[in-house]
Amino acid sequence: MHIRKLQFVIAIILTLFSTTLFAQNTQQVTHIVQPGENLFRIALRYGVDMTELSELNDLPDARSIYSGQELVIPGLTLPAVEGETPIIEGNQEDVVENPLVAAAPIVHTIQRGEILSQIAGQYGVTVEAVMQANGISNPNRIVVGEELNIWASSEFLAQQEALEEAIAEQEAQEEALEEIQSSEREEYVVQSGEYLSQIARRFNVSWVAIAELNGITDPDTVYAGMTLLIPNGSDVLSQNVSYATYNNIAPAVSDPGARIGTGREIVVVLSTQMTYAYEDGVLQHSALASTGLPATPTVQGDFKVWNKTRAQTMSGPGYYLENVEWVMYFYQGYGLHGTWWHENFGQPMSHGCVNLTNEDAQWFYEFASVGTPVHVRFY
Repeated sequence: MHIRKLQFVIAIILTLFSTTLFAQNTQQVTHIVQPGENLFRIALRYGVDMTELSELNDLPDARSIYSGQELVIPGLTLPAVEGETPIIEGNQEDVVENPLVAAAPIVHTIQRGEILSQIAGQYGVTVEAVMQANGISNPNRIVVGEELNIWASSEFLAQQEALEEAIAEQEAQEEALEEIQSSEREEYVVQSGEYLSQIARRFNVSWVAIAELNGITDPDTVYAGMTLLIPNGSDVLSQNVSYATYNNIAPAVSDPGARIGTGREIVVVLSTQMTYAYEDGVLQHSALASTGLPATPTVQGDFKVWNKTRAQTMSGPGYYLENVEWVMYFYQGYGLHGTWWHENFGQPMSHGCVNLTNEDAQWFYEFASVGTPVHVRFY
């Protein structure tokens, strides 16, 4: 009995000794605040709760830190080295860096008419996260022109990467088109039984473009043995598909086909400046559009309507537009919307959005709901 008591006492002593030894061989991690850092960012970096970080360091609020201040990080320790303190400088890589946090924030400048929930949704984060990161106490008190630091979601960053790839692909396509435009027109001899539309499909051009180039006023007058000039890239791009007739020829509606084939969806084709609405794979409506200029291209890819706004003011570098109606955002600040400031539909005119007449924009607005797929492609 005495032997068992002795063993129990020895075990307790060894446990206390090992715990004390471990504590002596580790030290609490501390962080030196760097210029421009805030408490939210520091908490994210180490993967700790901001409230715990604030309470441990006796901070009255999230804005009460200053450059050079030393903060103790809750729940993190590093092996102790004699004569050294494990202070983590804000600009160094280290083992406690949170890999889920972006290395640098996106700086967003607040535009006229924007609200905090709209900005947060654009980057895939919560309003609370934006408020904490920027020391905002009232979400309704934000100032036009003020810069916000935003650590975007991984989904946003992935979409941003896809956007950059799409822009690079579009630039490559434009270079290829420049080569096509410099090519000579091809001649084609009509074979027995061929129609103008069949020949157009063979060369992947509009039959209206072939008719115009060859001075054909009636497509039924094409005959076997007739020699036709086939439009090259320059000819096709010069065609304005917004004209209603050409010498009494009605332009055919080019149907690129649905992307999914079930439910409602919208397809935007940049090369023809056309927008289409499908339901269960069946074309419901088509309309001319004006998409992005070369310096401000419309993003390509598969998206979904994430926000609908009946009317709003839009502003940015070089433009300020009031009462823009029937707005449907499908990716960040890219959207389909009505246009009152020009009528040059069929030609690129925008800063990246899909411009439509107010009538067409209203039709698409009423057709689509939040979550409706939007597919933007070049061809």
